[in-house]
Amino acid sequence: MSLAPDVHPGPGRSVGSPAATAPLLEVSGLKAYYQMRFFGISREVRAVDDVTFTIRRNEIYGLAGESSSGKSTLIKTIARAIRPPLNVVGGTVAFTFEDGRQDIYAMSPAQVAAIRWSRLSYVTQGSMNVLNPVRRIRSTFVDFAARHLGGSRRDFLTTVERHLGRLSLDPRVLDAYPHELSGGMRQRLTIALATICRPEFIIADEPTTALDVVVQKDVLAMLREVQQEMGSSILFVTHDMAVHANLTDRLGIMYAGRLVEEGPTRKVFQRPLHPYTAHLIASLPRLGDDMRKTGLPGAPPSLADPPTGCRFHPRCPSAVGLCREASPPMEELEPGHRVACHVAKAHAEGRRLS
Repeated sequence: MSLAPDVHPGPGRSVGSPAATAPLLEVSGLKAYYQMRFFGISREVRAVDDVTFTIRRNEIYGLAGESSSGKSTLIKTIARAIRPPLNVVGGTVAFTFEDGRQDIYAMSPAQVAAIRWSRLSYVTQGSMNVLNPVRRIRSTFVDFAARHLGGSRRDFLTTVERHLGRLSLDPRVLDAYPHELSGGMRQRLTIALATICRPEFIIADEPTTALDVVVQKDVLAMLREVQQEMGSSILFVTHDMAVHANLTDRLGIMYAGRLVEEGPTRKVFQRPLHPYTAHLIASLPRLGDDMRKTGLPGAPPSLADPPTGCRFHPRCPSAVGLCREASPPMEELEPGHRVACHVAKAHAEGRRLS
């Protein structure tokens, strides 16, 4: 499969230019809260609370964490696909596309619409969230991409058919309705839809959750090939740690609205620094491992009233007094490997906490 040769620097951009060397996405101090008021009572849910990270060009960045950790809210905020009661109350989300660095929340609605699908695209959790059940696939491609690619309708459809062919999809699927296709075929089409305009950044939100393992493997392989051929960056979100181990280059771990660990995927799996990360990795089944798996005690905290200090401390087997009193900052304890944990920092420095 070949999409186009020599596309990694992007059209019109040299490899050594600032746009080519800067991180493609920079998230700094991002806070996104659900702010509600009912019967005179205000309630605030801190779904994303002071999150900072970057995504480089031509890499797949994984985001993991159990349900209600804030993953979906974070990616909606990054894509500026939010509406009240969810509001951004602090921080920045900036993309460095070919024409320079842009804060997505400083852009007008028209500017955001112009980069959607053309530079910033989205592979949704369920294909039917994108594919209209009463319209043929052909019409969906026209709705999403025609205005970005331009040209006559005939030229556009020729481009779409060639793109489907490169992704090993039969162009005849354009005449089908979504219900006439299998789940795996529909998910492949959502990837084709997200990449038809050759975007620089792709958000993939649990794209393989509803698929069986054989189809999942095919879809992941297809997504990886597309990313490598186009030189795009992908923010890949899933709770499945095995998928992250096989697909992503770097991995961020979220818990209760905060990023608690980040590093190269291989390093995170080989040497997790945060107790929560260690638990997620230990929960993976292994051939020949007949040891009984145990879950973490308790449940994730309410983000409307999170605990003081480290939000993981009520469930953490390593928690000490400091963990209950002060929130640990994200710090780089090893090259490229950051963690928010008082105990991990003390261990790295050869100290003991009590």
